[in-house]
Amino acid sequence: MRSTHAWRAMAIVVLAVSGAAVPSFAADTYSLNEQLLAAVRGNDEAGVTRALDAGAIVDSRNRIGDTPLISACKKGMTAMARMLIERGANVNQADVQGITPLMAAAFEGNREVVALLIAHHADPNSTDRVGKTAMEYASGRGHAAVVEQLLDAGVDVNAAYHNHLTALMWAAGYDQMQTVSLLLARGANRDLRDDRGMTARDIAEQTGSTHAALLLSGH
Repeated sequence: MRSTHAWRAMAIVVLAVSGAAVPSFAADTYSLNEQLLAAVRGNDEAGVTRALDAGAIVDSRNRIGDTPLISACKKGMTAMARMLIERGANVNQADVQGITPLMAAAFEGNREVVALLIAHHADPNSTDRVGKTAMEYASGRGHAAVVEQLLDAGVDVNAAYHNHLTALMWAAGYDQMQTVSLLLARGANRDLRDDRGMTARDIAEQTGSTHAALLLSGH
């Protein structure tokens, strides 16, 4: 059965869409959700506990669709993220752009948060609204340690993403030499081509990524 908190969250959405008056319980829940989100922004664990104990929805969203867990992941708050997960936060709940907690942590290169999310079964293959994954964010940003974590979690080193781009291509295009080296060492195929027929080396040369281009040339 759905929890009382879940039914209340649904009621708020229905009433807001219909334009009907919001009853006091819904207004109270909305206020508690705001308190929860504010506490997370302030890294206030005691405030988070109070809000959740009073009935705040752990997966409530702010104006841009971030849940408390996504906000914690963006800010690298490992302890806060762990607490929210222990209180039932959905590790795969995305924001309105399709960004999941794991994508947010991968973009920031936070190894501790990434490890926490993977340990709680975050899906490393989820895609956002433009088709990007946590691996693509980590590769393009040059977070080699996170790339390695994702590979260890089972992500295919030669997976082709949107436009047939691989992690190696993303790293090469942003001249992320350490990440390129890691991917090659883990079996990345430098001969794969994107939907334009370009290899990782071609992309590196096109974008002026001289270090990656030299590494991919084999010299």
